[in-house]
Amino acid sequence: MLLVFLGPPGAGKGTQATRLAAKYGVPQVSTGDMLREAVAAGTDVGLRAKSIMDAGQLVDDATLADLVRDRLGQPDATGGAILDGYPRNTAQAAALESLLADTPLEAVDRVLFLDVAEEILVDRLSKRRACPSCNANFHLVFKPPADGTNCDRCGTELVQREDDREAVVRDRLQVYAEITAPLVEHYERIGLLARIDGAGSIDDVWSRVDNVMSMAVSE
Repeated sequence: MLLVFLGPPGAGKGTQATRLAAKYGVPQVSTGDMLREAVAAGTDVGLRAKSIMDAGQLVDDATLADLVRDRLGQPDATGGAILDGYPRNTAQAAALESLLADTPLEAVDRVLFLDVAEEILVDRLSKRRACPSCNANFHLVFKPPADGTNCDRCGTELVQREDDREAVVRDRLQVYAEITAPLVEHYERIGLLARIDGAGSIDDVWSRVDNVMSMAVSE
């Protein structure tokens, strides 16, 4: 079972992918995790990616594809995996389809897209807060600090990260839409996409995700 999880920033795909991975006993694989693991392991592709990042550049699609190939070739992924945040564009989707043809997984089985209105995303992201001392994360609605202002762990006053300011959030969502909309359309066109309403609480969204997957598994 190979799943792809898509969704804009703030949609909650990481949270839902973690739950799904635990239920089905497959690893959740994000681009960031793959990069860190490959660099730490000192693999050929990891060293290549590190040199690119050290030069201040974005890791190219070909290197990312090699990272995915290596990661899906590890023992814990023999029964499948959940790709969280990859692919991000149609070129990466084509590369994924090509590399899977040479693996036991063969192809993507399902693509789950968390669909959330922009205003909800802006509200979610702009209410995130972080501790500048211990890096603990909070949310004014979903995980508020006990006193409303300071970190529960160390007592430091919480701050709003630059990336979570409303103007920046809207720019991020615009970029995401421009890059990812064709990818969503691609997976919808070939019949792999399941649109899931991402509004509501974490448990509300999980119920919808779980129902979609239960139906997919029973097919």
